[in-house]
Amino acid sequence: MANKKSYAVIGLGRYGKAVAKELLQNGAEVLAIDADPEVANAAARVIPHCKCADVTKPDTIRQLGIADMDAVIIAIAGNLEASVMATMLCKEAGVKTVIVKCANSLHQRMLLKIGADQVTFPEYESGVRLAKNLISAGFVDIAELSDEISIVELEVKDEWNGKTLIELNLRRKYGINIVGIRKGEKLMINVDPEMPLRKEMTLVVIASKQSLKKLA
Repeated sequence: MANKKSYAVIGLGRYGKAVAKELLQNGAEVLAIDADPEVANAAARVIPHCKCADVTKPDTIRQLGIADMDAVIIAIAGNLEASVMATMLCKEAGVKTVIVKCANSLHQRMLLKIGADQVTFPEYESGVRLAKNLISAGFVDIAELSDEISIVELEVKDEWNGKTLIELNLRRKYGINIVGIRKGEKLMINVDPEMPLRKEMTLVVIASKQSLKKLA
């Protein structure tokens, strides 16, 4: 069995805590860190390995073994100085992948210049995603796989209700590939092409942006 990947999550606000919990639920080893003892103690109820520490100090990085992590997620966007210092120290310590949450585009450019491997701007990204959902008729969810290809959760159109995928032949008509069907909380990835579609279902689709425009 492959070794578990290990991550350090620095900053346990809503974003950092959510990242740490999701990593844990997917079998990763997680070290969660916050400079505020109350925040660290509260997070320790759901994240087993929590530390209260100041990661702007080189000794802290060494003592916590952060250099040995597969990746470090720095989620202290509200404190620019601490975010920049933690990023620099992690890279100097030899962390292969440092992912940093930023507060604005200036912060983003600064972090990339000092060595951050990836900078995430959650508020902006969620805003763009929402806008795409609003303007893409019937698209429940959109994630870009590349500049040209997207994966979409698509509502079953009225004219598709009660028909099978064989009857609809969506690949030929629209150039889209059905990779799953969601009904409530259940996701089916082994799709029966002879199963009638229902309005309460959503289709998980991979398609080019051109095909999605045609579909919309």
